[in-house]
Amino acid sequence: MDQSQTDLALQPSASYSITLRACIPQRPGSFAKVASAIGNTGAILGGIDLVRVEGHQVIRDITFLCADAAHGEAVVGAVRGIDDVDVLSVSDRTFLLHVGGKIEVVGQAPVKTRDDLSMAYTPGVARVCSAIAEDVSKAWTLTIKANTVAVVSDGSAVLGLGDIGPHAAMPVMEGKAMLFKEFAGVDAFPLCVNSNDVDEIVHFVKMVAPTFGGVNLEDIAAPRCFEIERRLREELEIPVFHDDQHGTAIVVLAALLNALRVVGKRAEDAKVVIVGAGAAGIASAEMILAHGVGQLLVADIEGVLYPGRANMDPIREEIARRTNPEEVQGNANDVIPGADVVIGLSGPRSISAAAVRQMASDPIVFAMANPVPEVQPEEVGQDVAIMATGRSDYPNQINNVLAFPGVFRGALDVRAREINEEMKLAAARAIAGVIDDDELHAEYIVPSVFNRRVVEAIAEAVADAAVATGVARRSREAAEQEPLPG
Repeated sequence: MDQSQTDLALQPSASYSITLRACIPQRPGSFAKVASAIGNTGAILGGIDLVRVEGHQVIRDITFLCADAAHGEAVVGAVRGIDDVDVLSVSDRTFLLHVGGKIEVVGQAPVKTRDDLSMAYTPGVARVCSAIAEDVSKAWTLTIKANTVAVVSDGSAVLGLGDIGPHAAMPVMEGKAMLFKEFAGVDAFPLCVNSNDVDEIVHFVKMVAPTFGGVNLEDIAAPRCFEIERRLREELEIPVFHDDQHGTAIVVLAALLNALRVVGKRAEDAKVVIVGAGAAGIASAEMILAHGVGQLLVADIEGVLYPGRANMDPIREEIARRTNPEEVQGNANDVIPGADVVIGLSGPRSISAAAVRQMASDPIVFAMANPVPEVQPEEVGQDVAIMATGRSDYPNQINNVLAFPGVFRGALDVRAREINEEMKLAAARAIAGVIDDDELHAEYIVPSVFNRRVVEAIAEAVADAAVATGVARRSREAAEQEPLPG
């Protein structure tokens, strides 16, 4: 890794936010020494809070951002090395945020009196149970089902960590549930499964499915994830959506649509190369094909996919039959020259800067590996028209959170039986459409995850597509006019 790559990988961020409690002499210049020590290590000084004053000493909580655990230790060591400064405690704010978990169950009605109890539980609840037993569809209105999603993972492909198992995957799945609630008002619950067996995972999800209005599969390794999703989609009548595949694909297509708008190219005329043929790469290829891109090539670690190539599973064989019409062979960097767009969904440094510099005019590069992209923005930034990454500290972050809350919001609103290709295309086009022509530019091709218009636009588009394709149980208008049960 050269120095530019090291610098990129070690930028301070809130993910390594440390609060240090220090006892500092109460005299001029004392705190300046602490601030200088922190700054000289490359950390970013944040909050400075007075805890108390003890005689001629001041107790302060000092918060700073660093790049990783080793960097944090170096900062603390620098402060400890200052004469007359005593470090009392060090707290990792990310770990503190996770203490006790990040989500909770909260009742929607009070249980303060005997009347409350008799309606929420026994004996009144028996009448509601009987009503559902007579007509199971009433579960959509009389239980949490209509607004609840299961976030299911076996912990075998957690971003940046790999196969860490179900216990260690829980913080990610809790975070997913938080995002569902924050951005779309959807109640989601993490279900981490202690199995990597396809049959066992499928059986488990089918057994718990009556509780939920949808299933979000998360961080399940390929190719197992393809088979699990396929079978659950066939065997359940609620949406099943593997976000690592389809959430990524939706946002990739949205970014591509707007990038092409910026450079004035049409999708049907564009040559696109996808580097990476895992879950996200295959799903993105499917979406881009469905949208009608002119020429698409997909490459994995063995090289470009083409019909008859050795070392391909059935999923890659199917994509190979529908891409690379000239049956070009070679590795990814062999086919990037002349391309209009290259989309990296693989690993660090898998795309060469030299190949990027030989792309067609006004090239578009999405390098989405984290934390180190397939090609460094600093290396090719002057050579491309548009650069996007998966990182939040660069313009044009391509992030799944733009897609999945709105997709499920729209699907739940019309009680969709599935999330089909038309619904995903509608979601991508809705995300792209949030940015008006007068706002669109090379460093703003995807909206912020905090733009509340995103979920609204996606939900409406997805719901309408579900109705149009016949997978909705009701219209959006019916949902708004639904009478009270009873």
